Amino acid sequence: MTLAAGVLEGNRLALARLLTHIENDTAEGRAALGELFPHTGRAHLVGVTGAPGTGKSSLVNQLARLIRNPGGGQAPQRVAVIAIDPSSPFTGGAILGDRVRMRDLAGDAGVFIRSMASRGSLGGLAATTSGMVQVLDAAGFEIILVETVGAGQAEVDIARLAHTTLVVEAPGLGDEIQAIKAGILEIADILVVNKADRPGAENTERALRNMLQLAHPVQHTFRHHGTLESVSSAMVQPVNEQPIWVPPVLRTVATEGSGMEQVWQAIIQHRQHLEASGEWQQRERSRLETELDGLLQATLVSRWRNQISAQEYQRVIARLVERRISPWKAVEALLDGDQA
Repeated sequence: MTLAAGVLEGNRLALARLLTHIENDTAEGRAALGELFPHTGRAHLVGVTGAPGTGKSSLVNQLARLIRNPGGGQAPQRVAVIAIDPSSPFTGGAILGDRVRMRDLAGDAGVFIRSMASRGSLGGLAATTSGMVQVLDAAGFEIILVETVGAGQAEVDIARLAHTTLVVEAPGLGDEIQAIKAGILEIADILVVNKADRPGAENTERALRNMLQLAHPVQHTFRHHGTLESVSSAMVQPVNEQPIWVPPVLRTVATEGSGMEQVWQAIIQHRQHLEASGEWQQRERSRLETELDGLLQATLVSRWRNQISAQEYQRVIARLVERRISPWKAVEALLDGDQA
């Protein structure tokens, strides 16, 4: 039995092994992705990002527990967690801090947690995250939570992967202005003020709400925020237009589970909005287009490097260092085979 077949049958060992192949970008992993891709496209991808120290891991832990035990007669959903940890400077592997914080989810067959190393990737995501998400999607997990490494101003990459992006802030970190610099407000579908039992929580919430009111309308291929007015609901209905999603600002104390129900309901409402407005399909198309562009660039560069001799490449580098040729001219020389 192939690993792909094992994943489709619910074999957790096959799933874990295949995720390792995907993370290591092996030929077997690529072949399995080809088999599994027709079985993808059903999961709700939820990104959780924010600066280090805001409590992302604790929030993801509590959110996963709530999804598995929703209460109110709701059916539990299968949930997978991809926790992207910083890479060890010695081994290159993941520092499994997030896995330690989620130990109370162990033993639940409806939960799968995978830590992976960032391996120096910017943007808070490892380069193979998209492939791992596809495997978990094909394995039948209905909710996939992706927690980023917390790289600060490069966190916007999560918006190209997730359907719903949670941006987690915390009082006392002094990074409200950083949120503007990082473009965080542009990618946030839900803003969470975690550690809301600490002094300054009201000021942090007020600052975020003020920023939302001052923000100009933002239109991205992967985000659609409209005129941001002060409203109590997450959706407003412009005249003769589709409803516009306005990110709600929610308070939580993740270590105590406080406010998590409101966060989960906001995630559900956001999915309903995406499906009703047709933006779900737009985001899925944009996500796949971004992945395709990245793969094309990597593949074309790899093929080109295999076709050019090391001597010719170093010769052009030498001319570049000597300032006899500009970087653009160097590119033209390499592509055209100009050895002058």
